[in-house]
Amino acid sequence: MSGSQMSWVAQPGKPLVGEITVPGDKSVSHRSVMFGAIAEGTTRVTGFLEGEDTRATAAILSRLGVRIDAPSAGERVVHGVGLHGLRGTAEALDCGNAGTGMRLLAGLLAAQRFDSVLIGDASLSKRPMRRVIDPLQQMGARIESEGGLPPLRIHGNNVLQGIDFECPVASAQLKSALLLAGLYARSPTTVREPHPTRDYTERMLRAFGADIDFSPGLATLRPGQALIATDVDVPADFSSAAFFLVAASVVPGSHLRLRRVGMNPRRTGLIDALKLMGADITVSPVGEQGGEPVADLEVRATQLRGATIPEPLVPDMIDEFPALFTAAALAEGVTVVSGAAELRVKESDRIAVMAAGLRSLGARVEEKPDGAIITGGALHGGHADSQGDHRIAMSLSVAAQCASGEVRIDDVANVATSFPGFDQLARGIGFGLRLA
Repeated sequence: MSGSQMSWVAQPGKPLVGEITVPGDKSVSHRSVMFGAIAEGTTRVTGFLEGEDTRATAAILSRLGVRIDAPSAGERVVHGVGLHGLRGTAEALDCGNAGTGMRLLAGLLAAQRFDSVLIGDASLSKRPMRRVIDPLQQMGARIESEGGLPPLRIHGNNVLQGIDFECPVASAQLKSALLLAGLYARSPTTVREPHPTRDYTERMLRAFGADIDFSPGLATLRPGQALIATDVDVPADFSSAAFFLVAASVVPGSHLRLRRVGMNPRRTGLIDALKLMGADITVSPVGEQGGEPVADLEVRATQLRGATIPEPLVPDMIDEFPALFTAAALAEGVTVVSGAAELRVKESDRIAVMAAGLRSLGARVEEKPDGAIITGGALHGGHADSQGDHRIAMSLSVAAQCASGEVRIDDVANVATSFPGFDQLARGIGFGLRLA
C-alpha cells in the first residue's frame, strides 16, 4: 500500500495507562551494523530497530559483502570484514527514507576503493546533502550530485586527509560522516560544532576500540587503527518515547511508564521543554545499554502551560519538535519556538506541515522562519495530511486524542521507517486509532 493510500482515523480514546517498551533506538541501530560491518570479528546486536530505515542500511552493507544474520526479530549478527574488506557493487544502493543512512554511508564510502551510487525515496531525494559533500570533498573525496541532492555518485580510490572542520550547522549526521571518513584518513580529523549534538558515533567508536577524544561540541579521531567487534545492546528510542510522553501529559487521567529509554544527554531536550510547561515526568536511571545511559520514565497527566523554549535546547530535541508542537497546541497560553530552522529540511518542512496539520484541527499557529508561535486551545475533528513524514503522523495522532471529533490523518505508511507497530502499541494503552 502506498503512503498516499494509507490513512489513520483517530479519535479520543481512554486515559493512557500501563507500562510499555518502545522499539530500539534508530540512530544506535544504524551505527551498530555500520561499525560492526567494518570491524574485525563478529558483532552481536540486540534491540535492533526493525524499521524500514535501519533495514535499508543493513541491506546496503549486505550488498557490499558483509554477512548479516537475523536469528530473531531485534537481533543482528554482523560478521565484520574490517576497514578495507567492503566490496563494490554495480547496483545503486537504496537508502529508502533514511537520511542518517545516506549521510553516514557517504562518509564511509568516500574512502573505499570502488565507486558507489546512493539513492533514496522521493522524500530523501529532496533533502540537502551539500553539508556533507563539501567537507568530504575537502578531505579528498570525489562526490557528484545535482544541486547537492541525491542521488550521490561517490568515486573510489581516493586518498583522504584529515580535516579540522567547524560545522556551520549543529548536525550529528554531518559530524558522523566526517568521523567515518576520518577512520581512513592519513591525519587526525577534528569536528567542532556550534552547539553540541548527539554523541552516538563517538561513544560507539570508542566501544569498538577507536582512538577518539570527545567532549560536548568537539571530537578528534586519530586514524590508522582497526575497529574490534563488540556486542551492542540497543536502548529504547527516545524519539519514539516522545509521542507517549506528550500523550500521557495531555490526555486527562493518564499514568504511563516507559521502560529502559535511551537518555543520551544530547537527545532529551524534550523532557526539559515539557517540564518548563509543567509536565509531571519522573526519570529513574537504570544503567547503560550500548554505551548509552538508560532510564525508566514515568509520566502523569497535568495541565500544560505555554512557554518560550530556550534555544540551547533546540539541538537536543530536533526530532521531537512535532510532538512538542502538539503539546503546545493543547497547553494553556502561548508557546514560542525559535532557532529551529533545521526543521524545514527534515523528512518534510516540519514547521509548515505541522502548522497546517494543527490548524486543520483548530489550533492557532503562526509560522516563523525558524520556528512558530502556538496559542493553545481546544481542538476539533478534521482532516490532516502528514506529507509522508512519520513523526508528523504520530504527533497528529496524539493531538487527536484530545480533539472533540474524529481526525483523519493521511499518508502514514512511512511510520514504519522508525516505529513499526506504533498504532497497535498505542491502541493497547488507550489510544483511539485505526486504519482508515
